[in-house]
Amino acid sequence: MSPRTKDLPYNVLFICTGNSARSIMAEAILNDLGRGLFRAFSAGSAPTHHVNPIVITLLERQGFPTGELRSKSWDEFGRASAPQMDFVFTLCDRATRENCPCGPDIR
Repeated sequence: MSPRTKDLPYNVLFICTGNSARSIMAEAILNDLGRGLFRAFSAGSAPTHHVNPIVITLLERQGFPTGELRSKSWDEFGRASAPQMDFVFTLCDRATRENCPCGPDIR
């Protein structure tokens, strides 16, 4: 038994600039395929405030839930009330060069 087992699921944040496509897809797929092991979130440094409709269509065709997906700012994950992240992945070059507000709270 892994020493981490009692603390599952791991919280994962996928960051992209607009949070309308790549990070949204990563959130949906990991939440479905990693259920019980991972809890995924996504955010953007400059969110578009809408999810790309092509992404919704693609995810639904593959059987992934899309009802709760939304484009959101990474500021939501810098708040004291936000879940602590175990992993943070950036999915585009622009986001990797920006200062993420959730960095210090990563376990």
